[in-house]
Amino acid sequence: MSKVRVVAFSISLDGFGAGPRQDLNNPLGVRGLELHAWFFGTEAFKKMHGQSGGATGIDNDFALQSFENVGAWILGRNMFSPVRGPWEGDSWKGWWGDTPPYHTPVFVLTHHARPSLTMEGGTTFHFVTDGPEYALRQAKEAANGKDVRIGGGVSVIRQYLTAGVIDEMHLAISPVLMGEGEHLFSGINLAQHGFVPVKTVSGENTTHVLIKKNA
Repeated sequence: MSKVRVVAFSISLDGFGAGPRQDLNNPLGVRGLELHAWFFGTEAFKKMHGQSGGATGIDNDFALQSFENVGAWILGRNMFSPVRGPWEGDSWKGWWGDTPPYHTPVFVLTHHARPSLTMEGGTTFHFVTDGPEYALRQAKEAANGKDVRIGGGVSVIRQYLTAGVIDEMHLAISPVLMGEGEHLFSGINLAQHGFVPVKTVSGENTTHVLIKKNA
């Protein structure tokens, strides 16, 4: 059965999923990259970027699992671009170069229309101006029975959490104190939304926590 999942999403010990003041030099906000140190050292990450080497332990296992059975992604605009306001042409094609790591249809939430963008490796970005609910319907159709992965950022995950449509979340809790940025769960009562913790695993550089909705 198809699920809507948040997978391998990194947060700090104090609950922040991104740093403040995102720009071209800080794609995840100031200090945001620190949250993902566990992932950057894995063999999975190295392979995604055409490199060799990398760790093959628990963190790598979770990194690999995060891409399993994913048929479509949903991203917020800031996960695709640092540009604000109307698109300035089509020169910006994402943070990842010609071959993004998604290899599926990706639905980007935005207030400004833009034609779909087909990249190498099977990724096509579709820019959705009709809101999160419409994007999810489109993503489920495109996933063709596989799971839809909500990739972030924080505000997008929060929207889908409060809408009650996320089935499970895998959080990578990094040993970092951000102190500021975008807080993932502020004002959201996960228990009231039916979530329960089902698994906790200590990795080499983070703690992996899986929470699911009660059946």
